[in-house]
Amino acid sequence: MKHRQLGALKVSALGLGCMPLSSGYGQPPDHQTGISLIREAVDRGVTFFDTAEAYGPFANEELVGEALAPVRDRVVIATKFGFRIEDGKQTGMDSRPSHIREVAEASLKRLRTDRIDLFYQHRVDPGVPIEDVAGVMKDLVREGKIRHYGLSEAGVPTIRRAHAVHPVTALQSEYSLWWREPEQEVLPALEELGIGFVPFSPLGRGFLTGALDASAPFDASDFRNLLPRFTAENRQANQGFLEWLRGFAAKRQATPAQVALAWLLAQRPWIVPIPATTKRHRLEENLGGATLTLAASDLGEIDDAFAAIPVQGDRYPEALQRMVDR
Repeated sequence: MKHRQLGALKVSALGLGCMPLSSGYGQPPDHQTGISLIREAVDRGVTFFDTAEAYGPFANEELVGEALAPVRDRVVIATKFGFRIEDGKQTGMDSRPSHIREVAEASLKRLRTDRIDLFYQHRVDPGVPIEDVAGVMKDLVREGKIRHYGLSEAGVPTIRRAHAVHPVTALQSEYSLWWREPEQEVLPALEELGIGFVPFSPLGRGFLTGALDASAPFDASDFRNLLPRFTAENRQANQGFLEWLRGFAAKRQATPAQVALAWLLAQRPWIVPIPATTKRHRLEENLGGATLTLAASDLGEIDDAFAAIPVQGDRYPEALQRMVDR
């Protein structure tokens, strides 16, 4: 596994998004299966693991902490703060400095560690100035409780304001072959500021793997039930792009998922995708994307296909879209 730099943080070229091992995409695997998958990723060279207090809530941090405790000094753990969680449910945003400190202490215990390598603000809180958030991050770094400060789904003005108070190491936002909005403003700003980029949902929340039936219903607890892009009608409408991707991948003796990940890695040397999975064979497949090299002509062919076959369906419903900082 090759490595990349997120600012001053060295990580494997692909990380592992751990959320589905506890929540989000239907029934998660049992606890021991989750432990085994994370440890298999370590054995395969993955050093970068992504979790959050909100995943579960809390269960995912506990799982990740248990799985990585034996190899803690060999890995980089990223987790997140920014929500108010009451009776096991998110009840709003909360990035008040006092709450951030409470979350940091609780996350350290659940992760079985004495430092958080990368601490993201999960969503920008319009009720708390970003300068206040960056200020407490600066204090936590000074105290040794966190090593690096990150933002998630933040817009360029917010990134600049935060970075002026304390260096932002990485931004985590959605980016993939079928969600390319970060190319417009975010990627140029990150390049200017020397901030790394961590795309979540790099496989289009599973769509780009080709494994999703175009019309089969999701489990009742699956987050994708809320997303306009994943209605049966839009999944069917988007099959055209997927079929093109399958053909392109087959000619290169790869899978659609591997092409999607290789495409992301080819965009910038400071991009580190975090594909998620609950299955060992999918983990192995995804890691193959880190060894696939796409030529400039391949990238041009992909861009032409993307332009010719527009993706149908909004990324989020209106209520969730309001939580994305612009």
